[in-house]
Amino acid sequence: MAQFTMRVFRGDASGGGFKDYTVEPEEGMVVLDVIHKIQATQANDLACRWNCKAGKCGSCSAEIDGKPRLMCMTRMDLFKPGDTITVSPIRAFPLIRDLVTDVSYNYEKAKQVPPLRLKPPEPDGTYRMMQEDIDRIQEFHKCIECFLIRDHDDKKRAFSGPRFFIKLAGLDMHPLDTRDRARFIKDEAGVGLCNITKCCTEVCPEHIHITDNGIIPLKERAADSLDPVVWLLRKFRGQKSRQG
Repeated sequence: MAQFTMRVFRGDASGGGFKDYTVEPEEGMVVLDVIHKIQATQANDLACRWNCKAGKCGSCSAEIDGKPRLMCMTRMDLFKPGDTITVSPIRAFPLIRDLVTDVSYNYEKAKQVPPLRLKPPEPDGTYRMMQEDIDRIQEFHKCIECFLIRDHDDKKRAFSGPRFFIKLAGLDMHPLDTRDRARFIKDEAGVGLCNITKCCTEVCPEHIHITDNGIIPLKERAADSLDPVVWLLRKFRGQKSRQG
């Protein structure tokens, strides 16, 4: 069986470094399996967060060879025998210990998102939507709200990250929603801090087109809503339509 060197970060907020572990993964193993094997045989005190082991919770987010990935979805057969594989905690959040970070910020941010506010139903008490409007946001519902993000070191609290941009896109593009989130998206969520390099799209475990289908439309909608000329034109057109 081929051997690998797993270079795993060990330490806490006060400091630490990488330690090498030699392992022989079995067929079909993923990185999370190997980390568990290291826990069982070489480092019983290695801290690692995980939950579903099915790529649906995002708990095992880590930096694998410098790239944000889910450990449970990164197969060992992606690497060549003899490779040294670096596993470190996600850099976007404060370190607790080893591979575990403090992701509580995400739950604080989630509470700030303005929820869906439906328009009144039709006279017969039903809601009607066009199928293409539903299809447009269906992709966003696949998001598992993982922690595979990059952030701005000097603006950590201002940048919500792709998981919330996708949530906001799904709400803002909902055909029955009536809430104006333009200022929240710009000022509280920090969509303007996204440089649309598509790094979140590249690592998305659900292959959502986060940048093209979510973030860029959010930027455009926020800009249009805050543009006084666009606002006046929309108001004028609305009045004209009612008069007609």
